[in-house]
Formats: sequence, structure tokens, C-alpha cells
Amino acid sequence: MSDTAKDAHRTGDGTRVVRAGLPEAVKHEPALPGPVFAAHFHLPGEVTGPYSYGRDDNPTWTLLERAVGELEAPGRDDVETLVFASGMAAISSVLFSQLRAQDAVVLPSDGYQVLPMVRTQLEAYGVEVRTAPTGGDAQLEVLDGARLLWIESPSNPGLDVCDIRRLVEAAHARGALVAVDNTLATPLGQRPLELGADFSVASGTKQLTGHGDLLLGYVTGRDTDAMAAVRRWRKIVGAICGPMEAWLAHRSIATLQLRVDRQDTTALTVAEALRQRPEVSGLRYPGLPDDPSHKVASRQMRRYGCVVSFTLPSRARAERFLAALRLVEEATSFGGVRSTAERRGRWGGDAVPEGFIRMSVGAEDPEDLVADILRALDASAE
Repeated sequence: MSDTAKDAHRTGDGTRVVRAGLPEAVKHEPALPGPVFAAHFHLPGEVTGPYSYGRDDNPTWTLLERAVGELEAPGRDDVETLVFASGMAAISSVLFSQLRAQDAVVLPSDGYQVLPMVRTQLEAYGVEVRTAPTGGDAQLEVLDGARLLWIESPSNPGLDVCDIRRLVEAAHARGALVAVDNTLATPLGQRPLELGADFSVASGTKQLTGHGDLLLGYVTGRDTDAMAAVRRWRKIVGAICGPMEAWLAHRSIATLQLRVDRQDTTALTVAEALRQRPEVSGLRYPGLPDDPSHKVASRQMRRYGCVVSFTLPSRARAERFLAALRLVEEATSFGGVRSTAERRGRWGGDAVPEGFIRMSVGAEDPEDLVADILRALDASAE
């Protein structure tokens, strides 16, 4: 039975995530086989078959890649997914496999804080790097002549949103490829390939796996030649995930819909509570009806994510607030079942105010979480 035929029975997100990537049932075998630990495989005679050496492929990766592909592009047999050791390994694989000296690439100026480091390396290889903000579809203004457009929507940490369909159509009309960083949305919140993108790229470290216990990245693409180049880059660099991480990720995907629905709903509740506080400014959450990105986000997103951003009056106030929280851990990253928050300015890589807070809403009871946040705001005012 083809993957498309199987997927006809998986119309709901909950059904899809609990079944995604599972092999055909075999009597007395586990529903999800355990991780395959192998640097090499038996390979007598001619080199045939899918598995030969551990840097090239692994049966545990195969099941995870199949699962992610079913979420990013349900019902389609013409896409390929490759998993990587981290989100940055996945991002790098697309950028460095698709770009050559003298090419131009458009990156978001308000994207993930490691992108400036990527820019420096690309420029060292002779690639022209242009940047523009995510909001207002500003990347359109610097698109002419580019080989690749890199979109991050919603952006991290500012949570701006662009019209992905509009940017994809404009890029393709100019002969450019389009990659979308789908980390903040997850495949349950947004499907970039359905919006026309060539690549959907994400850090599986975040909400996709949701427990803060592994590093993972992936690339899903619909162009055979482009994905062959990405696969070749993974082989050359060796940016592969371990079988245990791949197995843990696949296991975690089964609860994705439950986690996402709880976390995203609570994120809206938190944002609504923060909106009532006079010391809070610059509040952003795409799910708020009055958020600047809400209209565009509602056209292309099915869920709005678990991250809320806002600014407190000063660095000192932000630090007192974070120290006063009891249910929210002060940590980087986002998307886990335990809520986290941090003052992003401490890293120095984001153009944000000193009091800017990125908060990732977890799976705690909404009433408890809101009460803790409001109590910490009160306590930090002293």
C-alpha cells in the first residue's frame, strides 16, 4: 500500500501523529522498533540495498524521516525528509548545498541569532547575502537576482509573520528557491510545502519533540535534485543524528497534537493576561486578534505556536521577573512541556530591548501558569 493510500485513513492530526512513520505490523514485533545501533551493516558482494554504512542511512532514521514527511506533506509521495544532528545542521545543509560563489541569498534580518554567523561564512565563500525584516514582506524588496530566499515565519524571537505564498510566488517568478524555517510553527501549525516552498526546515529540538532532552533537525523537500544535494552535504559533513535521538524523537511525535493544542491554547491565555499589565510593552503573539501579524498568520497557519514575547521596562526589571518565577524555568530554547523564559538580550545576538522576554509556554495548568506569571510581575516591581 502506498503512503498516500495509508494517509487516506489519517485525516486528523491526532490520528496522524500517533501513526506517523510506523512500519507494517508484524506478529510479535514492537509497533515502533527500538533504535538500531550500527556503524556498519553486513554487505557481502555488490553494494545493494538501503543500508551499508552508518553515516549514510539507518533504519531508525528511515522511520523518523517517514513520520516527519507524513506531517509536513500528508498524502504526498513526492517529498523526501532527511534528519540531522541539530536544527543548525539542517539549516546549513540547505544553504551550503544550494549556494555557490557569486550566488545571492536573502536572509531575514530578524531571524535566529546564529544567522549572522552563517552570513559571515557564506560571504567567506563568495556568496552575496542580503537581509530584510520578516514583517511587511520586506524580503521582496531585495529578491531580484537571488538564488535562494530563506524565510523564518514566525520569526524568532520577535514573532513577526510574512505572507509565505506571496513571497514564494515572487521568488519562483524570479527563478529562486524558497526555504522556510518551520520551527516555531511545527507541521501542525503550518505546512510550508503546501504554501509552495521548496524546503521546510526545522529544529526538531523544540516543540516537535517537546521534552528538551535531544538535539535534532530535519529538511523536507519536494525537488529530487535539490534534496540529493542536501543528502550529499549530510554525507560529506557527517551531521547525522544518533539512533537513540532518532528513536526518542519518533516516540515523542506521537504526543505532538496533545502537546501543541495544550501549549498553544495556554500561550493565548498567557498573552491575554499580559496584555492587561501596564508594565508590559511590545507584546507579540500571532494568535491575538490585535497582533500586527494576526491577519496574515490566520491565512496560512493552523495553530499559532507556544511562544510569547514582550518587553519589561528595564534589564533589571526583567531579571527580577525571571528570578521570581516558580513554574517557569530560566532557560534558552523553547517548545518543551515545561515552560521556559529568558531575557534574550543576554546573548547579544538579537536586536531587542534590554528588557525583552521570550517565553515558551509549556503544558502546565493554565490557571497555575498565569497566576505564577502575574505574581512574578508583582514581585519584580518592588
